[in-house]
Amino acid sequence: RALYTNMASERPEQKVLRAVFEKYASLQKDDRNYMTGKDFICTYLSLVPEDSSEETIAVLTRSADTTGDGLISFEEYCAFETLLRRPNSLSLLVFRLFDVKRKGSISFSDFKETLNQTAGCKNVPFDYDSSFIKLYFGPKRSQEIDYFAFTQLLQSLPTEHAKQAFQFKDRQGTGSISALDFVDLIRQVRQHKLTEYVDENLLQVMRGEGRRINYAYFKAFNQLLNNLELMEKAFTMATHSNSAMAITMDQLQASAQQFPQITPLQVSLVFEFLNSEKNTGYVSVNDFEKLMPRSHQPPVSMEYTLITQEKRSLASGLLEGVYRFSLAAVGGATGATAVYPIDLVKTRLQNQRGSLAGEILYKNSFDCFRKVIKYEGFFGLYRGLVPQLVGVSPEKAIKLTMNDTVRDFFTNNKGEIPLWGEIIAGGCGGASQVMFTNPIEIVKIRMQVAGEVAGGRVGVFTVLKDLGFFGLYKGVSACLLRDIPFSAIYFPTYAHMKKFTADSKGKNGVASLFISAFLAGVPAAGLLTPADVIKTRLQVKARAGQQTYSGIVDCARKIYKAEGFRAYWKGAPVRVFRSSPQFGVTLLTYELLQRMFPVDFGAKKGSTANLTPMTSPQNPDLIGGFSLAKASFAATERQYNLVFPSRPISRC
Repeated sequence: RALYTNMASERPEQKVLRAVFEKYASLQKDDRNYMTGKDFICTYLSLVPEDSSEETIAVLTRSADTTGDGLISFEEYCAFETLLRRPNSLSLLVFRLFDVKRKGSISFSDFKETLNQTAGCKNVPFDYDSSFIKLYFGPKRSQEIDYFAFTQLLQSLPTEHAKQAFQFKDRQGTGSISALDFVDLIRQVRQHKLTEYVDENLLQVMRGEGRRINYAYFKAFNQLLNNLELMEKAFTMATHSNSAMAITMDQLQASAQQFPQITPLQVSLVFEFLNSEKNTGYVSVNDFEKLMPRSHQPPVSMEYTLITQEKRSLASGLLEGVYRFSLAAVGGATGATAVYPIDLVKTRLQNQRGSLAGEILYKNSFDCFRKVIKYEGFFGLYRGLVPQLVGVSPEKAIKLTMNDTVRDFFTNNKGEIPLWGEIIAGGCGGASQVMFTNPIEIVKIRMQVAGEVAGGRVGVFTVLKDLGFFGLYKGVSACLLRDIPFSAIYFPTYAHMKKFTADSKGKNGVASLFISAFLAGVPAAGLLTPADVIKTRLQVKARAGQQTYSGIVDCARKIYKAEGFRAYWKGAPVRVFRSSPQFGVTLLTYELLQRMFPVDFGAKKGSTANLTPMTSPQNPDLIGGFSLAKASFAATERQYNLVFPSRPISRC
């Protein structure tokens, strides 16, 4: 799911606006330059071709022409740029189109003159003697309506015209029309709302020419075309932002209940269209895109989408690496410090060898925690923290960077990645971190268990001197056995939990991020406890009389023979309670830091950094609010069915 932003919020400098205006102003009058309607609408904004009908150009010019002379002065040009940046720009734009006499209010004659020039009314005449018109303009149609009253009329206008169109075809007053008439009406009145898929399948979905379509069905179809954005939100909520996930009609219906504008019949229509071929009873967001017209875009003031950029400079890539490294270091250090006492307890429990009473120092996790505090003091819980923090920075940076890099490789242009790609990415992240974690783990573990022996004071350099360089990689195979499957489970689970816990807009808050990271750690940590036990036994220096091991298989065999199957799961609860909150804090910190300190190093596939207007490529002279002009006029068609044809249309 891309992020949107308003990139036209700041007004360009006056001299920049002046330079652009002078470039397109072709008429000089009284020592002043003006844009003609064709200059402004056709050449500058490129809303319609230059050979379009004069009446269409004249109507569109009214959007900026406040004096009614058919020309655009520099002051009017600047004022229109400001209007396009206003939050209510769309309704203000339409009001100007209908305010023929520039009085700040709309008379019945203004309304009729403008509406008659739309494609919908040229195809199906509007009934100006209807009760709808009299409710707004009075029984004699002599009242004028202001901006606020007009916005209310505007909201109901498409529905009223659709009702009149139905009655126009239902000349006998039976309450139904033929399937052919239905298709004909939809194409005449709502053609701009139809995708190629819908247009081609209209008659097929109607189950042939002989079917009769009642008004409820006709109205529901028109409302569905108006509610496509809401329906898309209902899909997103039902699928937890997973565009490939297929859902049933009941699931979509349950999600759509949050939107009173969506009726059960509209939901039924969605499945009627999208299941007309495969008939599986399931529909995904990807399927729903077949109903979304190309002009169907986000609100005008947020008309932007992601543009994929494949190539970046080497310097940019290196800087991003440093950026990620720094944030991951802070996140990892925060998470490790928060749960380190739990990690120490887990390590000591796993290192208990044998089953005789004299060999068991701790009965359970709580007993271990209590004895460490009693005999070693509070700071005994943090033995080995320093090497852990030293290793966390490169470990988290390597793991997160490798996971993200491989995920990008397997991610397609739609931002989707298959499950197997997520698993491979996670496994690569886990494998890459071992080169840093194994030396750190062995130093940390030996320092953590040193307090079990009287006078056991062990420092970092003591361990390094005792092991040597190659000794730091003792148990590396066991470390790989644990870390590769851990990350292969953790990262895909985390990604899907984020989708599941996202809000209706697909966004994750603080609680959502922490819960996702926390819960993802439960299966990853719990299921890999046997590998963690074996790794710990191989890396801890055996004391006099304790069992020794020559490798993974030998260690697994001897543990089972001496202590039984349950020994593989020693410290499992503690491991879960350590790993889950640690990764919860780490990933939460990492993601929040990215939000607090966003840096654009050049967008790549799947990122949301490089945003550009959806109307691009467009005229570079469309600066400030004018960059939203095309989207604004397109929205008048999309929302209010106000399509002004560039060619004459004969009435049906």
